Amino acid sequence: MSRAEMDALGWDACDIIIVSGDAYIDHPSFGMALVGRLLEAQGFKVGLICQPDWHSAKAFRALGRPRLFFGVTAGNMDSMVNRYTADRKIRSDDAYTPNGEPDKRPDRTLTVYAQRAREAYPDANVVVGSIEASLRRIAHYDYWSDKVRRSVLPDCKADLLLFGNAERALVELAHRLDAGEAIENIRDLRGTAFMTPRGWLPQADWQVVDSRRLDTPGKIDVHPDPYAMTQKNSTTCETGQAGAAATPPSAEKPIKLISREERQAQAREVRAKSVVRLPSYEQVKDDPVLYAHASRVFHLESNPGNARALIQEHGERAVWLNPPPLPLTMEEMDGVYGLPYARVPHPAYGNAKIPAFEMIRFSVNIMRGCFGGCTFCSITEHEGRIIQSRSERSILREIEEIRDKTPGFTGIISDLGGPTANMYRLNCKDKQIEESCRRLSCVYPTICSNLNTDHGKLIQLYRKARALPGVKKILIGSGLRYDLAVRSPEYVKELVTHHVGGLLKIAPEHSEENTLSKMMKPGMGSYYEFKAMFDRFSQEAGKTQYLIPYFIAAHPGSTDEEMLKLALWLKQNNFRLDQVQTFMPTPLAMATAMYHSRKNPLHKVTEDSEAVHSVRTTTERRLQKAFLRYHDPANWDMLRAALQRMGRADLIGNGPQHLVPSKRDELAGPGLRRQRAQTVTVREHPVPQSHAFSKAPSSILDTIKRSKKPAAPAPAPATSRRSPKR
Repeated sequence: MSRAEMDALGWDACDIIIVSGDAYIDHPSFGMALVGRLLEAQGFKVGLICQPDWHSAKAFRALGRPRLFFGVTAGNMDSMVNRYTADRKIRSDDAYTPNGEPDKRPDRTLTVYAQRAREAYPDANVVVGSIEASLRRIAHYDYWSDKVRRSVLPDCKADLLLFGNAERALVELAHRLDAGEAIENIRDLRGTAFMTPRGWLPQADWQVVDSRRLDTPGKIDVHPDPYAMTQKNSTTCETGQAGAAATPPSAEKPIKLISREERQAQAREVRAKSVVRLPSYEQVKDDPVLYAHASRVFHLESNPGNARALIQEHGERAVWLNPPPLPLTMEEMDGVYGLPYARVPHPAYGNAKIPAFEMIRFSVNIMRGCFGGCTFCSITEHEGRIIQSRSERSILREIEEIRDKTPGFTGIISDLGGPTANMYRLNCKDKQIEESCRRLSCVYPTICSNLNTDHGKLIQLYRKARALPGVKKILIGSGLRYDLAVRSPEYVKELVTHHVGGLLKIAPEHSEENTLSKMMKPGMGSYYEFKAMFDRFSQEAGKTQYLIPYFIAAHPGSTDEEMLKLALWLKQNNFRLDQVQTFMPTPLAMATAMYHSRKNPLHKVTEDSEAVHSVRTTTERRLQKAFLRYHDPANWDMLRAALQRMGRADLIGNGPQHLVPSKRDELAGPGLRRQRAQTVTVREHPVPQSHAFSKAPSSILDTIKRSKKPAAPAPAPATSRRSPKR
């Protein structure tokens, strides 16, 4: 990180210099440490410039000119998500900065850093990567400027962009540059994007497929009936002249039957030399229907087993995207996570606390990727849908390293997880089916019959991990996919009995089917099934434990009426949420395409296809968030006005069937309100037959007396959506 450290190592220059928007933490949960150690293991000299002063190029010259390239990353988070709230307000802290200090990185960090690196050494190669590069690799809707921006590539002036799981591409790129190959000639690496002249193709035998032939946007013409008795060729239609004489049957070539395997091989060969042309930047920035269409095609071409290259024109040039990287094998994952990490922040930060490190220093990442396909989440656009798991041996070795090397370890591992807690080693049962699949989710609308949902390997891992000497407890901090967990009652019992520290995070996200369908999330039936298991196994273990559900306000498709139903569900189930999430449109997410275009790209997009309701104004978004926090007095005025406008003034009052108190009851004070209130009960395992409490059948009400005199229900534990890991 400094010239002094280079001198101590005897280096005259660095081969590769990584520039990052995060403070340097030598831990495999942080991207720059992971790729830095990987390149070091390949024999390269790697320097680090972390959170430099971007107002000039001076800080980017601190380690000299890199021999091979600058590797530029915004950090573990998209810089705009890192710096701004869902209401577009500047955040007061930065979890990836010493002592959480804000304003240590600029807006659109990747672009600014890459431009400064180019300014510092104009002849140096510049390669960009990380989640900010992944999510902005083509034209994308930018929530913070409320417009469609072009790909990050022409703005940052980089030679190459690496997206997704980039380890394999990064190592090959470094070795090819080291061998003397020019970066402008390296055009065949999977998981890379670059600028090309308009009309450029790798070879003459490549074919260009217009995306509108694959998934027709706009009004669709009626297709001709192939069984019609009369046929006309173009000459007959346009000129009225007779068409060419039909070929006599005797002159026709005999039909050659080929096997299914031969057809598949031919299709793979054709796809390997095909590129799909998306609508240009100029088209999608002005046409929301074409934007939604481009989003749909982009996501359909995301399976590494069958994805084609993509091209999108930007003026006189074009952005070329090679197919996504192939998933890392288990051996490769073990190799990456088994490198010699110090597992602490760089000594240059002294005693400063870095919040993101404090959160994950005793956790272990056991897998990557997510096949859930939630439309509001960016995991699949970056890490892909195919789960990449580490071996049991590698994970147990890392736990032992935490025990032996990490300062402050008390015997508690805070998490064994990843994007989800329970997708470890879950994959398609058939490799051939996996490589040909084009589903956007393996678990929506139902769990695919080809998906292996056996949690046995994960149960075995949990048991071996907690049996290690010096380990007192293994907690699970990652969000749980409960619709998968209910397939394995043994797993739920193991989890609840041994690995829940009182609270377990799950994410229903909403209660209403219309909004859940736009999220690609399961219905509430799975939630009730899981909650029944959770409560039963907690009781059998003699523990008092709580589920902490997460919900999203203002998601595309969610109306005020649906948010009201969710608020009533929360009150019925005695949830008083503290911190809640308002939908934030992140680049390339399918929900973002819904928000911008008001169309649903989960189905074919046409001018007259399904319209998606999206709340966009600050007032509308705050109201939906207020429904999630119906119990907060600061929201009562807003909710009272909304309920009256919606014709639901019957929910204003001080009884157990009411959502918010009337103005008079509010002014009367809490003492008088308690006297007027009826006895409030807590219902366990409610059946979602009605959102009106008074209509709930008495057979499903398991009344628990909290005290002898009437009292308000105790609030559920506060929840927080902010997590640097997500």
